Amino acid sequence: MRDACSRREALRRAAAGAAALLLPPPLAACRSSATPGATALQSSNSSPPDADAQRLADWTAALRRESRDGDAFGRRVIRVGELAAGTPYEAATLEAYLHAGGSPTAAEPLTLSLTRFDCVTLVESCLAVARVAGGGDDPTWERFGAATERMRYRGGQRRGYTSRLHYFSEWISDGARRGLVRDLGPELGGAEDARPLRFMTEHRGSYPALADDGVFEEIGAIERRLDAHPRRVVPAKRIPEVTARIETGDVLAFATEIPGLDVTHSALAYRDGGGVLRVLHAPLSGGVVEITTATLPEYVAKIRRATGILVARPLRG
Repeated sequence: MRDACSRREALRRAAAGAAALLLPPPLAACRSSATPGATALQSSNSSPPDADAQRLADWTAALRRESRDGDAFGRRVIRVGELAAGTPYEAATLEAYLHAGGSPTAAEPLTLSLTRFDCVTLVESCLAVARVAGGGDDPTWERFGAATERMRYRGGQRRGYTSRLHYFSEWISDGARRGLVRDLGPELGGAEDARPLRFMTEHRGSYPALADDGVFEEIGAIERRLDAHPRRVVPAKRIPEVTARIETGDVLAFATEIPGLDVTHSALAYRDGGGVLRVLHAPLSGGVVEITTATLPEYVAKIRRATGILVARPLRG
């Protein structure tokens, strides 16, 4: 009986995984749909697990020890990414509270981890650790949480589910308005992508939070407001022309032609010792944080339905 149950569970999970690949939520390359029982990671309002606390202490100490006056902030960001290499990928950790019975209308728990990432939480964590290390204060979990919260939520204000920046292009534009990043799209000659973003409301069944009518209506209103803010995408064929202007530590988002969706993956630009531009990211396919062997143009060329990249330069904030 136990073997039969195990086989049924394996088939159920495989089917859920296949469905997630067929119908991706925003950033589906790194945030597939959560399944009931998904691990809920540590919230900032309590003590972090020992491994996470140790990483925060060790990583900030390394940055402070290795940093030199005049270092670009992006170099500190990418150093955190290097230290995170090999860390396991885990999808949809920010949705776990919903599957545990949490309400999308209540204040969303601030989920944090330095021992597992998806593609967005990796980017956020690298920037947050670099900012915490840049100050003279103790590198506490509370400071790490505050730095993450400023990036993850619209206007830096954590409220319900709808306050989170679900479309990564808005993550960039909202952060740019508040001095957290600089959108490089215009200066890199990015083409305007004015397609309306409707993926969440057009795939309501893929988002448990949208079962609430009020949340569904609010997400729809947010999507309509974003119509006034088209994205600037560097087309895939032009990426080789601008690689020299992309710095290590710049935030990358991979634009897609999927209707209603802006991007499918996020990462950091990584310039290796030979000056070659690669990608540091948390890939669903690889299972751990890694630096690609492919160059940035080669990597984009391999992404199905990719149209180009959005680029943002992290600022000290």
